[in-house]
Amino acid sequence: MRKRIGWFSMLLAICLLLGACGTNNVNNGNADNGKGGSAQETTKGASEGNDKPYELTVAFITFGNTPADIAQVQEEISKLAKEKINATVKLLPIAIGSWNQQMNLMLTSNEKLDLIVTGSSATFGYGPQVAKGQLLPLDDLIEEYGQGIKNAVGEEFMNASNIGGSIYGVPSIRDLAVNYGFLIRKDIADKYSIDLSAMKSLDDLEAAMKTIKAGEPDTAVIAPGSAGQSIVDYLMGDIDRLGDSYGVLLNNGSELKVVNWFETPQYEELVKRVRSWYNAGYILKDAATNKESIGDLIKGQRTLAYVANLKPGIESQESRLTGTEIVRANFTEPFAKTETVTNIMWGIPRNSSNPERAMQFLNLMYTDKQIINLFDWGIEGKHYVQTDVDNVIKYPDGVDASNSGYNLNMGWLFGNQFLSHTFDGDDPDIWNKLNEFNQSAIKSKALGFTFDTASVKTEFAAVVNVVNQNKLGLETGTLDPEKTLPDFVAKLKAAGIDKIIAEKQKQLDAWASNK
Repeated sequence: MRKRIGWFSMLLAICLLLGACGTNNVNNGNADNGKGGSAQETTKGASEGNDKPYELTVAFITFGNTPADIAQVQEEISKLAKEKINATVKLLPIAIGSWNQQMNLMLTSNEKLDLIVTGSSATFGYGPQVAKGQLLPLDDLIEEYGQGIKNAVGEEFMNASNIGGSIYGVPSIRDLAVNYGFLIRKDIADKYSIDLSAMKSLDDLEAAMKTIKAGEPDTAVIAPGSAGQSIVDYLMGDIDRLGDSYGVLLNNGSELKVVNWFETPQYEELVKRVRSWYNAGYILKDAATNKESIGDLIKGQRTLAYVANLKPGIESQESRLTGTEIVRANFTEPFAKTETVTNIMWGIPRNSSNPERAMQFLNLMYTDKQIINLFDWGIEGKHYVQTDVDNVIKYPDGVDASNSGYNLNMGWLFGNQFLSHTFDGDDPDIWNKLNEFNQSAIKSKALGFTFDTASVKTEFAAVVNVVNQNKLGLETGTLDPEKTLPDFVAKLKAAGIDKIIAEKQKQLDAWASNK
């Protein structure tokens, strides 16, 4: 479950990490749910129409270098897929810095794609993809070939991606709520006597950064938890972005009043504070353009800490990722909203030549433990070995995070993470704890609402362009908000953000009245 952003939330987290519902467990959240779906659910329809072999192109985002052994892992996954659904798999990893451009090009040029990662964040653009007709509705395909998915995900979480009465994306099973916080090298926290248990506010964080910077003047103190994300992305913990931040709910979504986040006093205060941190040398200087993963930044001693999406088990996960012990401080309580469910999903593009086979393979990603552990951990005996504890693994002798040929660290991405092994040092009961985390989260009143951008797609595209030109600069402290923020807000209004907000409010009101 070695997540790089807690995402996404992500995305994150990137954001950004990720929403849940308290009464609707994912397979009851049991660590034993490696069963996924039944054998009948897994194979239902798989033998029908599968006489001819088919190669599935599966595109997904990465946050670091492509693993050296990915072709070997692909071969092992293909062996299983060939046996079960008469298909082979071509994995297509795309770095986060290239994702938007490359994916847009592939989707618009009708290049062959069978499964892609999608999601509600601007990185993936689920709503716009649906509005442009780039994703297929999945309802009938799931009914025919995806019964294991239905059983694993659960009705409420499946419906979180519903747009206009159809489902176009299937959420991955992982942490479905998020809380935001601060992750730091333990040796640095100890060296400067930083009491993480007492760190509850941005003022506390600022005081700690000042102390650390005085002793480490040549190194940045913090960076965003994922390349392509901002500092502010991880400080807006009580905001329900309603998928895209172009019209949000404040105060944990306790009221269904949509506002322009970028012209709120809260946003202005945050970007001004972040600017002061940047000027003080606390923030990575190239945070707005950096493409290195946070693991590489920590290993390269370019930063000592980072703000990120948190969840149970994050410390051991990030310690393994960075090669040094990492400790945490929480800024917010767990919060569940549509985007924390829908920020990481799988969709079938209209480009697919065989949507039926694509759905059959997607079903395996939610029901087949062997396939999930190949995606998550690589090849047993080469990239990991079993320990004496059931379902707990470790690196083979002579292998670690720095030299493993397969170290994607992205178990949260590939289907049903609750089918995955746990890594030595992680809590063996982590999947149950993740389920409890999801259930205990504060729930936005808009949980399950997804905005349909079809009626404002022109304005939406214009707003995205304005945001892409300004957001990262403002929210990493690179740009001066005194000069840039008023112009940013004016350009957003000229691009049509008020029309988007009005349409979003209209759809939200209609959704709430029909609940």
